[in-house]
Amino acid sequence: MLLVTDMNRNSDKKIIIVGAGLCGTLLAIRMAQRGFHVALYEKRSDMRKGFEDAGRSINLALSDRGLLALELAGLKNTVLEQCIPIRGRMVHPLGEKPFLSPYSGRSSNYINSVSRSGLNITLLNEAEKFNNIEMHFNCGVVDVDLPNASIQFRNGKDEFQKDSGAIIIGTDGAGSVVRSGIMRYSTELLFNYSQDFLRHGYKELSMTPDKAGNWKLEKEVLHIYPRGDFMIIALPNLDGSFTLTMFHPYDTVWGFNNLQSKDEVVSFFEKFYPTLLPFIPHYLEEYFENPVGTLGTIKCYPWQAFGKALIMGDAAHAIVPFYGQGMNASLEDVRVFDEILNEHDSDWKDIFKKFQDVRYQNTNAIADLAIDNYYEMRDYVDDIPFIRKRKIEMQLEKQYPDYYSKYSLVTFQPELPYSIAMKKGRAQDQILLELCKREDFDQIPLNEYHRRLTAE
Repeated sequence: MLLVTDMNRNSDKKIIIVGAGLCGTLLAIRMAQRGFHVALYEKRSDMRKGFEDAGRSINLALSDRGLLALELAGLKNTVLEQCIPIRGRMVHPLGEKPFLSPYSGRSSNYINSVSRSGLNITLLNEAEKFNNIEMHFNCGVVDVDLPNASIQFRNGKDEFQKDSGAIIIGTDGAGSVVRSGIMRYSTELLFNYSQDFLRHGYKELSMTPDKAGNWKLEKEVLHIYPRGDFMIIALPNLDGSFTLTMFHPYDTVWGFNNLQSKDEVVSFFEKFYPTLLPFIPHYLEEYFENPVGTLGTIKCYPWQAFGKALIMGDAAHAIVPFYGQGMNASLEDVRVFDEILNEHDSDWKDIFKKFQDVRYQNTNAIADLAIDNYYEMRDYVDDIPFIRKRKIEMQLEKQYPDYYSKYSLVTFQPELPYSIAMKKGRAQDQILLELCKREDFDQIPLNEYHRRLTAE
């Protein structure tokens, strides 16, 4: 391995972004639009030349917060062309008829199913249009010198190189090298870090289109098969297929670690997913070929060091995917960061500090809500009080412009901070669930529900 010369060019005016995923690439575009010179480093190859990450994609739910960030960069309409509207959950209880649970009582409120790789490719194509963005693929950053805003990376020829700039921003995911660099100064910065894994993982399956190229299930819904300790969800793709994701424990009788033989897997699916089986004839091959992914939450603070380095996106706040807000929260980071730049000139230390202090409590809130929603999706979507609650929420949203359910506050109110949405939404849920446990819940006038929910 050869250590070659420094790549630095006008480092005092250059921003180094580590990680060319969704957050990092959108950030690079927005910073380039502002006139900064950006060097974008990505350890993987250019996915536009071949995407090799089968079994780990998990379709993404793009909602208003992410769309607002994309609109900032002029990409909202382009991305929406790649999306399928998702208007609610189609719940498939075991042994019972499916039923629809809408996301909102307002027809204009819905989320969008989008391919992670497709969205990332769209962002990379846009980034490539800017002369002031350098994109470096197959360049894994192995070390960071934060006080000097310098990185060391290994290029595609297995050579070590260096680069430096005015600042480094790490958008390099849950295993962030930039975050690890900040952790070296844990005593000086009073750096706190936690990583909590669910005792559940995920495995991806698929449902191909029918012979005419159409979707085999209703396409504008998220299909969910709740089974208590585990579940399968399915989201549609533009080509007529569905991406299915098993969310599943590791160590129970039906856990991933115990479903090891063909006969065991067949028996399991026949027992718990009999209505799904006719649509996924190749599930056995995918079950044994596709890996099991982990699901965890990362929280840390501070997100910046010395006014020279900052982390955002999953590098700062990785969450589980059960509120459909992981990507949206990361894209929202870019929008909030951009707003803060409008208020400051070029004092990166002040900019970084304000950004982390604004975002920290809000990303903690959505991380907690995502865990809550996991148990809700798995255990309660077919529970009688929960079904009643959703019915009342839909009626309230249709009739009262000032009422938004907790889900709507989080998903369809992009200007409302997550922390406020969580506090208000949890209070509403507590009131509604207590009322919906009553046998006379449907005899309570709707205006009385509204009064109780909006009372100070």
